[in-house]
Amino acid sequence: MTTPVCTSASRAAVFPSFTSYVRARGPVLLRTARSLTANPSDAEDLLQTALTKTFVAWERIEDHRALDGYVRRALLNTRTSQWRKRKVDEFACEEIPEPDPVPAPDPAEAQVLRDAMWRAVLRLPARQRAMVVLRYYEDLSEAQTAEVLGVSVGTVKSAVSRALAKLREDPELSVAA
Repeated sequence: MTTPVCTSASRAAVFPSFTSYVRARGPVLLRTARSLTANPSDAEDLLQTALTKTFVAWERIEDHRALDGYVRRALLNTRTSQWRKRKVDEFACEEIPEPDPVPAPDPAEAQVLRDAMWRAVLRLPARQRAMVVLRYYEDLSEAQTAEVLGVSVGTVKSAVSRALAKLREDPELSVAA
């Protein structure tokens, strides 16, 4: 008694129609597609595209025993094309596009405000003007200002407080702001 020799030609089935091929081999081909993509939905889309290419070429494929190889090659080629298309979205350029700058304040408006401030400071009484200038323009502490002017720290605090109140009420500053 002899045992029949099983060759690859006898193992491979010949499919009479595309529909019978997809019904018989669909689950195996879907596993192959899933191994090529991370997302199951993308794998189904990939397989559908590969099967569409196979259907279009169905009449030209002479050896239907090699259909699995044909579909696998279509899966790989389709996946490679998808990968390449995504990569095209990025391209090198000479300059990096910069975001639109935040509009800076108009230097002319800043100068108008500084001029108005100086005019308002010049309208203060001499002693208050000296304390404001030393305290805020020369950036001295209250103790340093008191020492320079030969007055107590309390005098500096009260005089500067009154001077700032006058500056807040100055009509030219409220219009400029």
